[in-house]
Amino acid sequence: MRGGWMREAAGWLGAVAVSLLVSAQVAASARSELLFRDGDSLVVAMIARALVDGQPLDWAMSSVLFLPETAVFAALSVVLPFDVNGVLAANGVLNLVALYGALRLVAGRRREGAAPAAWSLLALLVFGVVAMTEASASRDALELASLQLTTTYYSATVVAVVATVGMLRRALDRERPHPWLLFALFATAVVSTISNPLYAVWATVPLTLVLAIFALRRPGRGLILVLSATLIVGTAVGFLGRIPFSAWIANTGASYAQPAEWMQSLGYYAGLVGERLTTPGGWLAALVLLALIALAAGLSARSVAEPFGERGAHLVALIAWVTPVLVIVGAIALGTHAARYLQPLAFAPVLALVAAPRALRIPFARPLLMPQAVLGSAVVLLLIGGMLGIPRLASAAARPDADLVCVTDWVNEADRPGAGQFWTVRLPKLHLEDPTQLVQVDHRLNGYAWLVNRTDFAVSGVSFLIEDSRTVQWELPVAAIPGEVVQCGRYSILDFGETSLPLGTPHS
Repeated sequence: MRGGWMREAAGWLGAVAVSLLVSAQVAASARSELLFRDGDSLVVAMIARALVDGQPLDWAMSSVLFLPETAVFAALSVVLPFDVNGVLAANGVLNLVALYGALRLVAGRRREGAAPAAWSLLALLVFGVVAMTEASASRDALELASLQLTTTYYSATVVAVVATVGMLRRALDRERPHPWLLFALFATAVVSTISNPLYAVWATVPLTLVLAIFALRRPGRGLILVLSATLIVGTAVGFLGRIPFSAWIANTGASYAQPAEWMQSLGYYAGLVGERLTTPGGWLAALVLLALIALAAGLSARSVAEPFGERGAHLVALIAWVTPVLVIVGAIALGTHAARYLQPLAFAPVLALVAAPRALRIPFARPLLMPQAVLGSAVVLLLIGGMLGIPRLASAAARPDADLVCVTDWVNEADRPGAGQFWTVRLPKLHLEDPTQLVQVDHRLNGYAWLVNRTDFAVSGVSFLIEDSRTVQWELPVAAIPGEVVQCGRYSILDFGETSLPLGTPHS
């Protein structure tokens, strides 16, 4: 299509600008705690550093392995001349750009009377607006869109789920999809399930359900069955592919499911909703998402009235509201207590904007989403805003932390092993010249094998402890009094000098 490549290029440039704007706003808020300092959020950076440094790998992981996230972060840390925080910031921008790419895949091919690039950019912008309303430092808040900027909270899985919807839409829009499309669908299911079993919950289950409905009432059952089989088999192979990683998986996630506690789960999530609605930003985000779900339901109803319409558009519209419903019901039925499992509430509704990306007809203008001059002006404005966001994002990433510098300088100079508890030790550990100097322990000085390299536990004892306000009162295995207490702002270093405190048996 004439001028199509220009609109595609404008879409990608706009996506970069939106990603910079959103990342800068989130990083400048209290949400930066999750981007740069949270104990959970640092695991991908820690694994990537171990890989780049060539350390032996024996990690104790949760049910999520973060394979794509680690590969991306490791590549960025090698290519970019940034420190850890700079790479984390760049990774956040890249995560949003990747989401745009997945949304663009969902929007379908360029064709007459459609404006898929413009609608994809609008969908990313709406998602970004929701993310910018989120300003809590808590990982447990019902602030789900901004989690896409982190390296830990399933950013690759979100992109994979949206991309899977896009591949299915592309397949349904053709009578005979290219074999490479089926291979890509299969490979995405395999890799995503190996890395994060939530892919099966967020993608395989709702998509298989919708495809089964299609098979009952739509033509082309053969193609629908092939697509369903590809998705299901790919997911099954992915679960089998987790077996070689079983030594790394300290918790399969089965213990997270407590169906008997569904009432407590309902109350927990209701409380999160109530807390989210205590701010104007929370109300704005809720209204935007509810409007998108209503739009998706309306598009679905129209497709039902026209049963032989575009199957791809119908699939996307259904997934935009069916997935959030299924995820909410499933999370409560399983008795879970983790807001991050509900991320489809943030990203699935925006699919309604790319379900039927028809060009709007404007009098005296060609059938585009908007006249080219207006589209170009909008992208230019976004680019200006994005450029203005760069110094703000860089400033947030380089924000001084004198307390952290005090600790890392002291440990680097001490050049001997020390220890600290999970929420205290992980940030200093990541920023040390030699991260193995700090061992992650519990309050009784047993090695705490959770989201950490178990090779750290090779040391028999430590000579200092790091603590802060989150540290549980120590119960040391031997009677010992620190010879010196070094104050580093929010941190305290208990230095036992020549006394070696023995480490206990590691546990997860």
